[in-house]
Amino acid sequence: MSYEIGRAALNLQWTPRVARTEYNDNDEIVRHLTGLDPRDPMARRRFSDAIHLDYLWSTNDGPRSYTKGRTTDMGHAEYMEGGVDFREQKPCPFKTAADVLGFDAVKEYGLMDFKELVNYYETSYRQARANYPNQVISGGYYRTIVSGAIAAFGWDMLLTAAGEDPEKFGRDVLGSIFELSLHHCKAWAETSIEFFMCHDDMVWTEGPFMSPAFYRKYIFPRYRELWRPLKEAGKRVLFCSDGTFDMFLADLAAAGADGFCFEPTNDLERMVRDYGQTHVLMGGADCRTLAFGKISAIEKELQWVFKMARECPGFVFATGNHFPANIPLANALYYFERVDQLSRRTR
Repeated sequence: MSYEIGRAALNLQWTPRVARTEYNDNDEIVRHLTGLDPRDPMARRRFSDAIHLDYLWSTNDGPRSYTKGRTTDMGHAEYMEGGVDFREQKPCPFKTAADVLGFDAVKEYGLMDFKELVNYYETSYRQARANYPNQVISGGYYRTIVSGAIAAFGWDMLLTAAGEDPEKFGRDVLGSIFELSLHHCKAWAETSIEFFMCHDDMVWTEGPFMSPAFYRKYIFPRYRELWRPLKEAGKRVLFCSDGTFDMFLADLAAAGADGFCFEPTNDLERMVRDYGQTHVLMGGADCRTLAFGKISAIEKELQWVFKMARECPGFVFATGNHFPANIPLANALYYFERVDQLSRRTR
């Protein structure tokens, strides 16, 4: 039933309950609900079934991704249980703005043989479907344009170069990342996927880090071109970014996005009002309420979200800024119980 609900919701069809996904990094709740070590290959599948997930967020940048050239490892803070994801920052290989402004992603990383790439993506998608038969799995690409620049240069050198020569950075540097991503989007378009998750962290929590005019000149037109082969092949395209991008919803919709995957810093009421009947909306709850709030606060937030979600055919509920390790077990259990109850539709 979950697969059918997920597929219907992503196609804007009414379902008996609001569809569900989660981005879980909480090992304690996995152990509690499945009895398995989270490292067990079956743990995620059983957890997904236990909490009735209908869609699993997924992207895949190919077997080589950016491994053939220079990248910047900015490190990673402790987030997961036991700090297993902690990583020290490494020196950036790009030392000057000129280094960045002379960058060409296609020359740096190369283009994999197209037929081999299509076969890789098709095989990986079929394997994912076999591993999670009860959930919808999307194809997708992570380092689309801005995220590609972040991976290559890190934030410091990205901002330095973009500030020194925004025209060359937008036209040439981001243009080369676009060409690399287009190769992958065309390959994904040749596969049997139905849904494609385009991830690009193009904004910050506070909103855009460049002028809106820069986005409208160098980013959104390229999204349209990236999504064109996918949409011509009948795939539905969902756009995902960390941070706050609700000021750009009209631009993204005009470029061809069929839905938005978002964090709770975005204006949910506005998104529901303007796009709740025409686009997929994936998000809803705030992990800070779950981690630090009382049961009453969790209840209030869920009531607020689901009152809107039940009226949107393509709403896919999730804690939009991930489900981290510091959410207390009691809060998590209450949350999952109430989500099951509040997600039911009467229509």
